[in-house]
Amino acid sequence: MTFKVQLEPSGRSFTVQDGETVLAAALRENVGLPYGCRSGCCGACAAKLRSGEVNYPQGQPPALEGSAADVCLPCVCMAAGDLTLEVRETDSVAEIQVRTLPCRVARIEQLNHDVIQLFLKLPEGQRLQFLAGQYLEFLLADGRRRAFSIANAPHDDELIELHIRHVDGGKFTDWVFNKLEERSILRIEAPLGSFVLDESSQRPMLFVGGGTGFAPLKGQIEHAIHHGEQRPMALYWGVRASRDLYMPGLPEKWAKEQEGFRFETVLSEPDADWDGRSGWVHEAVLQDHPDLSGFDIYMAGPPVMIFAARDAFRAAGALDEHMFSDAFEYAKDGQ
Repeated sequence: MTFKVQLEPSGRSFTVQDGETVLAAALRENVGLPYGCRSGCCGACAAKLRSGEVNYPQGQPPALEGSAADVCLPCVCMAAGDLTLEVRETDSVAEIQVRTLPCRVARIEQLNHDVIQLFLKLPEGQRLQFLAGQYLEFLLADGRRRAFSIANAPHDDELIELHIRHVDGGKFTDWVFNKLEERSILRIEAPLGSFVLDESSQRPMLFVGGGTGFAPLKGQIEHAIHHGEQRPMALYWGVRASRDLYMPGLPEKWAKEQEGFRFETVLSEPDADWDGRSGWVHEAVLQDHPDLSGFDIYMAGPPVMIFAARDAFRAAGALDEHMFSDAFEYAKDGQ
């Protein structure tokens, strides 16, 4: 049994097969629906259900909590009939082929007490085509997958750069931190996700990151700088304490060298000698920009940060179609 999915406002349509999620069907037919985690946790794929019914075989997804009754999540919902969805399409993402590739660990560097910088090299003569802000998934031998944002910009693609934070008790990150060695061979699927820049916009850009949410934002900012972006840009980066910062010299360098670029660090549990900004990172954004109606906002970090920021920014005038997010949700069986 198949059902038809009609998209508004584009008028594009595709078919969903029995047992297939709406997003999986769209990707199969090269239709660029937005998506992030593919597990119902981040809400990046949210669409308005204009007609038809959907169901969630795995139960109510977390990202639907507090949403309007007509909102659905294509990444985890299945069609119960023909559907009409109102959704922002991302054609640029759909144009890039998702590939499964072997890669070699080229370099491992410790960035702070719990974050490493991992560089991957593809086979000789291979390059990964991707857009700034997308992610990859490691394909593990037991069938599990682990997702990490690509931290470099597409023009700097000799190696793939990742920022991996150690998760206490997490099987995968325990292995990465304690056993993974340079020259090890891994398998990846990439590129994935639709957390990419709207390069057709003329609005100033705000980048809001929490922890290793800096990784995809770094790639996006480096891409914008490389292409001579003239719009004002500001990066707000929130961490618990100063020891959780890593690579702070890089955004400081951007701020010195790029006219119209601003960098703010915000600590939620500041050290005794910290003389910078403290509190929640989204509150610092609102202190500086009480009216967000004219901005494009790119957010990356834990879901709790993304959801709090999104609600607060909406109240300050930000439009949903001008907010883009990548929420990091750790695997339930340990990252």
